[in-house]
Amino acid sequence: MEDNAYTGGIAMNNILDNQISWINGHWIKHNEPQLPINDRGLTLSDGIFETILIMNNQPILLNAHLDRWNESAILLGMAKPPTKDHILSLIKEAINKNPLAQGSAVLRLNWSRGDNNGRGIKLSSANAKSSSHRFWLTLRAYKPSFKPITTMISKLEQRNANSKINQCKTFAYTQSIQARREANIAGFDDALLLSTNGEIACGTTSNLIVKRRDKWLTPHISSGCLPGIMRQQGLNSGILKEAKISPEPEPKDQWLLINSLSCHSIIKVNTKSFEEYEASKILWTSLTKS
Repeated sequence: MEDNAYTGGIAMNNILDNQISWINGHWIKHNEPQLPINDRGLTLSDGIFETILIMNNQPILLNAHLDRWNESAILLGMAKPPTKDHILSLIKEAINKNPLAQGSAVLRLNWSRGDNNGRGIKLSSANAKSSSHRFWLTLRAYKPSFKPITTMISKLEQRNANSKINQCKTFAYTQSIQARREANIAGFDDALLLSTNGEIACGTTSNLIVKRRDKWLTPHISSGCLPGIMRQQGLNSGILKEAKISPEPEPKDQWLLINSLSCHSIIKVNTKSFEEYEASKILWTSLTKS
């Protein structure tokens, strides 16, 4: 799950408009088009990506991100993405070329299935080869955000509990965009998405975690939520436990949305107000440790 640029002034990210990109062996500015118009990632959202925080010139939880990237490629029948060594060399070069990113930055790795040489969605034998796939990355200055937010439960969009696509971080973000738009129109910062099985699954770009009776809970993967990196860090450390999260909160619940770039305490869901969890940055920071 990626950005958290909430509108309304309550939780606007401090993102500097400075970006450098790499594609086809060349460094380009963000407004220099280099992607062919028949790329399946562009025309069909047929691709996967990872969003990685860079702090003190080092990628945070890189191994976990690359593991998920590779697992998603396998699950979707794509060729294996670029290696860790290749990624690290490009990260170092990108930071050197973008001085504003040397404080903190966000790296996005993109892996498309490549050119669509015919009409429609059919995959050819060529699309299974790594040589047909296309890789590019972007790096831009970024400051993690920890401001409290308001949310509503989307009335229009739901996560499909049975879809394997939800297990992958794909280019297809239309559902999240529409749910966020729905929330913004209604005066909220973000939307929470129900699962088709009736429980809460996640936010539009973040995993949900709930502090309930001194325990930290997060929805099961079976809800259709993305297996987020920070979510998994919490599970691995024993801080988080999977549970079914009802749309109706319990008394004294504290709800948060978390991803690799931010952690936001939810202070309102629909008409229900929540006590702010004031240590969201401390919690998030503890989970960034490998």
